[in-house]
Amino acid sequence: MDKCCWTDIRHDPENTQEAFAAGQGKTTATVEEAPRRARKRVEGGASSNVFSMFDQSQIQEFKEAFTIMDQNRDGFIDKEDLRDTFAALGRINVKNEELEAMVKEAPGPINFTVFLTMFGEKLKGTDPEETILHAFKVFDTEGKGFVKADFIKEKLMTQADRFSEEEVKQMFAAFPPDVCGNLDYRNLCYVITHGEEKD
Repeated sequence: MDKCCWTDIRHDPENTQEAFAAGQGKTTATVEEAPRRARKRVEGGASSNVFSMFDQSQIQEFKEAFTIMDQNRDGFIDKEDLRDTFAALGRINVKNEELEAMVKEAPGPINFTVFLTMFGEKLKGTDPEETILHAFKVFDTEGKGFVKADFIKEKLMTQADRFSEEEVKQMFAAFPPDVCGNLDYRNLCYVITHGEEKD
């Protein structure tokens, strides 16, 4: 089975309403209930302005995702929350080592601010949309807005930082080609840089 990572857990808008309905009436932990390390961090205040990295709608989406993942509604995401989240996504029997590695990516207990910071750091390394679009346009000589999936697969597996067969499968599972085998790279670039499909 593949190694787990934070990007494996995706926000599913269809399940958001169900998750909120299931969580209504439950409260998150107060500062007094938080573990000592987290309480110290909360009382000391955040040293970075992670909230300025995202607009209000993005922050709300991250909050919804955090709420869905915080299965026990204690205000923190731990190994058991991750295990339950993966199970809800159909991934059962996730190894403890994988979950521990995910939790260790955080500098301490994973409250919403830490969660947002972790995703901000991961997204910070993403190239701008125009740069990614330009890379795909090199292969789209006719300017149609799509390229053949088989062609992209071959390039990803033979050029530069080569993808494995499994990595290509994961990419196409997350963003499948159309029935003609075309990959809509404009929409893919938008998803990579914005995290959601265009309407």
